[in-house]
Amino acid sequence: MAQKKTARNPSAMKRHRQSLKRRARNKSKMSAIKTVSKKAVALAKEGNASEAVRVMRYAESLIDKAAKGSTLHKNAASRRKSRLMSKVHQLLSGAKA
Repeated sequence: MAQKKTARNPSAMKRHRQSLKRRARNKSKMSAIKTVSKKAVALAKEGNASEAVRVMRYAESLIDKAAKGSTLHKNAASRRKSRLMSKVHQLLSGAKA
């Protein structure tokens, strides 16, 4: 699909530059959230409870920071945190049994 041609007036050009910067920043934040979340789940699968909880808390912090800005909607952030917590706790309780 071809890229849309931007307008040539200065304000449109500036908005386009800003959108590219924001897109890069948002992509970086989302990538970090996904990486840390996967690491927490992997540690929980191994049975390393203390480390998994520590990494899970860090992931929660990153999610909250993303929701504070406009990277992630607050309800989406809440959903991600909930699913991450339930997954980690389920794996840890299964490891104990």
